[in-house]
Amino acid sequence: MKKLQTVVKNQKGMTLIELLAVVVILAIIAAVAVPSVGKIIDNSRADSNRSNALLIINAAKLAIADDENSTVSSKIKSSNGATLQDLVDAGYLDAIPKDPYDKSKTYASGSYIKKDDTGYYIQLVTSKGTFKGYEKDINSGNF
Repeated sequence: MKKLQTVVKNQKGMTLIELLAVVVILAIIAAVAVPSVGKIIDNSRADSNRSNALLIINAAKLAIADDENSTVSSKIKSSNGATLQDLVDAGYLDAIPKDPYDKSKTYASGSYIKKDDTGYYIQLVTSKGTFKGYEKDINSGNF
């Protein structure tokens, strides 16, 4: 028994092989984790974009419900639609929402909302591209 205790006490650290095994295991974990985290971030940006679209649609609905004959309501119901700045100017949005793909910017010009026979249609221009569709598409996740 004393001989076993002496052998155990003489070990003062890890061998090079043990250290390399730990490094390899950590590298494998990192190789798996990094792409997963990137995908989570992309999904959260897409979810933020959908949430912003629904917020803008609700602001347009409120504008029409509030006064169907107002300037902003007329623009929403026209074929060109209302810009996001129209909704801000009329007080239905506090500010143009931030671009979820570049938080230093807001949605670009070319973003608008309109209402036609099919429903509310929105187009949002982001730093990643243009997202457009009807409210039903947004609610079903196809935006």
